[in-house]
Amino acid sequence: MIFFLSLAYIAISVDASGLIRWLAYKVLQWAGDVGHRLFFYLYAFFFGLGSFIGNDPIILSGTAFLAYMTRVSQNIEQPTAWIHTQFAIANIASAILVSSNPTNLVLAGAFDIKFLHYTANIIIPVIFTVIILFPFLMYIVFNDETLIPSSIKLHELSEAAKARLQSKPVNPNIPNARGTAEETENAENSEEGQVLSLEEILHPFLDKSGAAFSAFIMAATLVAILALNAAAQSSGEYPVFYVTLPAAMICFGFDLVSGWINRKETREIAQKGRRDVEEAKARAIVLEEMRTYSFESNEQNYVVSDEPKQLDDIATSELGHPSTQAQTDDPEKVSTRDFERRVQEKLAEMRRPEAKTLVSQMRRAWRWCQETFPTSSAVLTHLPFALVPFAFCMFVLVQALVTKGWVQVFAHGWDHWVNKTGTVGSIAGMGFLSTVLCNFAGTNIGTTILLSRIVQTWQAIHAQAGTTISDRTFWGTIYSMALGVNYGAFSAAFSGSLAGLLWRDILARKHIHVSGVQFARQNLPIIAIAMTVGCVVLVIEIYVIRDNAPYNA
Repeated sequence: MIFFLSLAYIAISVDASGLIRWLAYKVLQWAGDVGHRLFFYLYAFFFGLGSFIGNDPIILSGTAFLAYMTRVSQNIEQPTAWIHTQFAIANIASAILVSSNPTNLVLAGAFDIKFLHYTANIIIPVIFTVIILFPFLMYIVFNDETLIPSSIKLHELSEAAKARLQSKPVNPNIPNARGTAEETENAENSEEGQVLSLEEILHPFLDKSGAAFSAFIMAATLVAILALNAAAQSSGEYPVFYVTLPAAMICFGFDLVSGWINRKETREIAQKGRRDVEEAKARAIVLEEMRTYSFESNEQNYVVSDEPKQLDDIATSELGHPSTQAQTDDPEKVSTRDFERRVQEKLAEMRRPEAKTLVSQMRRAWRWCQETFPTSSAVLTHLPFALVPFAFCMFVLVQALVTKGWVQVFAHGWDHWVNKTGTVGSIAGMGFLSTVLCNFAGTNIGTTILLSRIVQTWQAIHAQAGTTISDRTFWGTIYSMALGVNYGAFSAAFSGSLAGLLWRDILARKHIHVSGVQFARQNLPIIAIAMTVGCVVLVIEIYVIRDNAPYNA
């Protein structure tokens, strides 16, 4: 867990620097307005990047980018093709490196697989999957002009919006950095929100120094991990977190120093944005109160407008008889002054210092950290800390199955299946089991833990009986499981992986609601072709590079 969390910090730090969105913007520029070419470029981009940094950063930034892009397009009626393809390819890419997914870590640890050996054995089925899956998606699954149009037309920016593109982009890690723009942008079916979404795509934030440093640390860490793991056989085993933990601390230190140097600017941006948000909320509350009062009074027959200058009837009816001074003034000025007075009163009420409690002090301290160290705070917020208790509980549950004898029962069943079907059956069977169980056995992490214990017990059964498992059959089973637990994330349920739950939540915040039925319906043909191709290529690979000699643990 230390290894995965420390490496995750570096990967998410790369994302927090804005590098992924900036690269996605460059891909959008390179593709131009040709829809099929853009689809291919994004497909290749997400796969290439996900192969190195894993699926979580791709889900965090790539999903939001696609939500913006499909929203501001005039002729992409549904984002289905783009978001489902991105989710699938991110999880396929995460199968290549052990460090890209916690399921790979569990698998490599359970069977003492060297990181380089793992990648060397799994990369060929993954590459073939990616190559064959693309035309299948383009010309069969999503062969619809409303999903992937031949030419993509984006909404036009106004002159004011074009002028804003000349200014410095805002760091999205700073709380309230965009003021009320973020709420407007997230408003469903809002024309202004579409303009702001387009600005977000065409004017991405990029922390050049942070991106360069984090990317360098990430690359150096991956190289060091592979080198250390490869040399472990001759020089002795060293925990890989000996590399990732210091690297993460260096990256964390850089983020802290960078935040402290720029603290004056980031605090000013955050405070200004917070004031704008508070004022907008106060205006909305006052307007709603006045609107509610006018409806309840039912004294005058008119429609309430959202503009303060048109609220003279509301102000007069709520205040009773206007004063002599008010009667002599312009009614519109009276209503505007009254509205502004109420807004200021509401603001004063909202900004009134709250009682000092432990919770309020912690909230204030966290806000200070976010405003002073925006990058490190954003990264810490997105770290998968929930994975630690989740994985621990899954180990406990699987151990309970071992204690009660269920794992032995499953292992005997698996042994009978392999005896009947041979190497090809073991690859096909494990691929099917691992994919299906991801949806029902506590995500792909729980599935990996359970199936690893079953395979270990299967080994023990043969050891006790004095029989052997062939090298082909054993490694075919292991790498078929690796394919299944990675690909199974995009099968029938969001709960197939923690990334699936994160993906759904991000889309929901962008007003793209994917139901469970839709998720399964779109993914079933994708997972079917992906697993079929992966397992077929794995069978060929296993028969080429391995023989029927007994496997030596």
